[in-house]
Amino acid sequence: MNILSAQQDGNDTVFVQQRNSFVEIDYSDMAEQMLSRSEVLHIRKDDKVYVVGDDALNFANIFNRETRRPMQHGILSSDEKSAIPMMKLIIEQVVGEPNHPGEKLYFSSPADPIDSDLSTLYHQKTLESFISDMGYDAEPINEGMAVIYSELADNDFTGLGISFGAGMTNVCLAYYAVPVMKFSVARGGDWVDEQAAQATGTPVDKVTSIKEDDFELDFTTDVGGVEGALSIYYENLLDYVIDLIVKEVDEEDVEEGLDVPVVVTGGTSSPDGFEDLFRDHLQDANIPFSISGVSHANEPLYSVARGGLVAARSDEEAPAAGGEEEEAAAADE
Repeated sequence: MNILSAQQDGNDTVFVQQRNSFVEIDYSDMAEQMLSRSEVLHIRKDDKVYVVGDDALNFANIFNRETRRPMQHGILSSDEKSAIPMMKLIIEQVVGEPNHPGEKLYFSSPADPIDSDLSTLYHQKTLESFISDMGYDAEPINEGMAVIYSELADNDFTGLGISFGAGMTNVCLAYYAVPVMKFSVARGGDWVDEQAAQATGTPVDKVTSIKEDDFELDFTTDVGGVEGALSIYYENLLDYVIDLIVKEVDEEDVEEGLDVPVVVTGGTSSPDGFEDLFRDHLQDANIPFSISGVSHANEPLYSVARGGLVAARSDEEAPAAGGEEEEAAAADE
């Protein structure tokens, strides 16, 4: 749903984000002048103007249109012919130019889903090539592993990290920063939105806006409205993901003596009540190892990008040839 970057600036971490979306409108001189004057991110092609990023959702709601996505189901969309140029524009805005040639940049990449035939290889290699062409030393990092780096440093990078994204849910079990199990599930926030939209006859973008505007998983909303449908499909998503975790743990023959924390993150986990609902459903699951606790990342939207930054900085801890440490960046797609 969002493309984010994290970069170190002194003692601070600076985040930049843009929405993974665009909307097509008819070109006119006046329209392009107004968009440029208002600093709305857009590009013109022939007789069309494409509004890209955060502003696309606003334009879609105003003109009663659906946004289009450069990325769909967690990877570059094969159905969207404009996916590559739109993705390039968004990444250029989010990441910017490298501070020096060969600056390290870790970008998150999902694992192949275990419940779908989707392959993430084309997505990973395409983004790696594009980011390298920008002048970065591009390195992919598994999205679930990025969660471990971001949220479980105090536990020696040991635990179960789950990133509930828009297109996919990524899971990684790590032991002292070594992945024991990692996979993705081909459902996430987009699936919740699409199911709620279909159930209520509401445009998907409208459902997304409602979900992002103070929606709470408290199950006090009357069934029949959009918020009631969102609650139903959120609960279904959690059950689905937890069932696949149990199945994958059994197949991987993970040691029963493990006692690990679980951390949940990702933009789809943002609604109030998500952590409690996940904890309740996890307690009812038959997971063959002990769980010492369940926590929710303080800034779930930024967690994966922050984990990429941790990996990039760790990769560049050794002094560069000039005796100074190189800077590093990270991006979460």
